[in-house]
Amino acid sequence: MFKSIGRKVYSFDLEWVPDTRAGRLLLGLSDATPELKVWEAMWKAAGGTDENPRPFIKTIQSRIVSVAAVIRQENDKGEVTLRLTSLPKNPENEAERNEAAILKIFLDALGEHKPQIVGFYSGNADIPILVQRSIINGLHAPGFASRPDKPWNGVDYFDHRNSEGHIDISTVGSAYKNTYTLNEMATLSGIPGKLGVAGGDVAQMWLDGKYSDICHYNQTDAITTYLTWLRIAHFGGFFNDANYQVEQQRVFDLINSEIKRGGKHLKAFLDAWSFKGAVKPA
Repeated sequence: MFKSIGRKVYSFDLEWVPDTRAGRLLLGLSDATPELKVWEAMWKAAGGTDENPRPFIKTIQSRIVSVAAVIRQENDKGEVTLRLTSLPKNPENEAERNEAAILKIFLDALGEHKPQIVGFYSGNADIPILVQRSIINGLHAPGFASRPDKPWNGVDYFDHRNSEGHIDISTVGSAYKNTYTLNEMATLSGIPGKLGVAGGDVAQMWLDGKYSDICHYNQTDAITTYLTWLRIAHFGGFFNDANYQVEQQRVFDLINSEIKRGGKHLKAFLDAWSFKGAVKPA
């Protein structure tokens, strides 16, 4: 169980696909080899079978294509603001889909603001792939990478078991075989989990050119992660029943505001959320 809630919290999620460049280099394929053929070769090299033709590809051989986060910020007066952000801002713009550009913006924000970050299985997946892919892209991220002498003396994104700077909610209430997925914890808690799309679908969405759909899915996962974190925080005593209701209402209002701004993909999430007592906007 975590011990604190930061004044600024980023509940984040990443999406990635096989890296075509990595496949060509590591498997000795020509630059003219089509992307799908490269990926098929990568899946085969990773142990793909007829029953499981698209197995997990190592994170170092994967390309980050989307980052999404729910950002909670509390000021000196105790006033809380909530916003949803994602990268690339314009998924249909090829330049914005550049992995190095996505990583630089996100890591610079973490390095500058030093928020408490919240993820699911982030200690084993998200942080490693952020580091691996940033090194491959030749990025300079000293703010993000800096570590205190002792993890409890500052923000340490690399030690989620001892630092309050990084909360991996997959470890809360989990030990040995008592693990769970985000979808399981969320769905059984009345929070929307997977709504017709799962992480394994992202590769095909990329191949089909559905870049905006990937970002939309990424946003819903970030919201699911945030709502699950809120529920755990309520369990841990950081919010009493009334405060927890207020915090959920903030998310409800945020989603409604995003829908009004054109985020129609979030309507299905709102419809699936069994948040009792929500005050609906006029």
